[in-house]
Amino acid sequence: MGSTKWWDIAVVTAAAILCVLLFANDAEGFALLAAFGVIGALLATWFFIGRGHDQGGTRRSATAAALVIVLSGVGTALNPGMATIQVIAFPLLWYFASGLRNAVITNALLAVSVGVGYFVGLGATRNAFFNASLVEAISLAGSLAIGLWITRISVESESRERLLVQLRETQAQLAAVSRDAGVMGERERLAREIHDTIAQDLTGLVLLAQRTRRELQSGSPTVGETLDLLEDSARSALAETRSLVAASAPVGLAEGGIRAALDRLAVRFGRETGIAVTVAGETPPLDRDTEVVLLRCAQEGLANVRKHSAAANATLELAFDEASVTLIVTDDGGGFDPAAAIDGYGLSGMRDRLTLVGGTLAVDSAPGAGASLTAVLPRSAVHA
Repeated sequence: MGSTKWWDIAVVTAAAILCVLLFANDAEGFALLAAFGVIGALLATWFFIGRGHDQGGTRRSATAAALVIVLSGVGTALNPGMATIQVIAFPLLWYFASGLRNAVITNALLAVSVGVGYFVGLGATRNAFFNASLVEAISLAGSLAIGLWITRISVESESRERLLVQLRETQAQLAAVSRDAGVMGERERLAREIHDTIAQDLTGLVLLAQRTRRELQSGSPTVGETLDLLEDSARSALAETRSLVAASAPVGLAEGGIRAALDRLAVRFGRETGIAVTVAGETPPLDRDTEVVLLRCAQEGLANVRKHSAAANATLELAFDEASVTLIVTDDGGGFDPAAAIDGYGLSGMRDRLTLVGGTLAVDSAPGAGASLTAVLPRSAVHA
């Protein structure tokens, strides 16, 4: 109920109407004074006992309800026109009630009280009994119908409010889960990027540093060339790191698209490892995200060739058809048994990256027969 302002207005207005009706009914003498007394007692009951006690179940609300019932019956007995007091008495009982059962009982008691008063005020005849019973039956039915309807609306409103609270709590939980998922997704993305770029560049630097040490110890005339290659690799790693920090496109894709990036990757890989890498095939125009996936797959494929294959030659082949774009990385190394192999982070990271764009990864190899990695991206991931 919250604010009682409108209840104050309703009670005062009802009291004023009752006073007007008393004068209209030509009430006089003791009956008039007694009726005014009942109206005054009703106002006092509201303002000094019942006002603000709409929760029910308290002694003050029960006292207020009892006084309203008694005053309504007494007032009607003094002047049958005072039966109009039910207009405010029934709502007040709903206001004071602690529950639906309590409200129905107090409404029935009010109807009985006013009915008895009406019967006494009309002269205690059979006709008065019939009239009092009929009027109070209609009044009680109307009060219960309206009260039950309003109670149902109130219950539904409270239920909706609880659902809204639960919905807000659920939305807050989902937002927290979404934030956590976003954080985890970003961590996984950074892990893949670091593995496919910085980690591989650092591996290359370590191998070049070892090669430089050997050449220095042996007095090889190619040490200068190796140092130049070491510097170039370090600069490339620095550029990739800056690109990753800036969340921009990979340096390798800055010029010429995916085919040019693969050509540069092949040349650099060959200089670092001595493994001859051939690039073949073309693709239709690709969006930058798709080019990134293809480049990272090529980098990871060549990283596996460097680490595990002992190959002399490798191939990066691009192909496409109406349904897909394909990158195949092959080598003529020692091969392995795919069924027995335990995927490191590289292959699993490659699969995760491809899965994000609806792609797939196939591994084909056998001991002594080289290896082939086939990354397939659906054409739906490509913008023509």
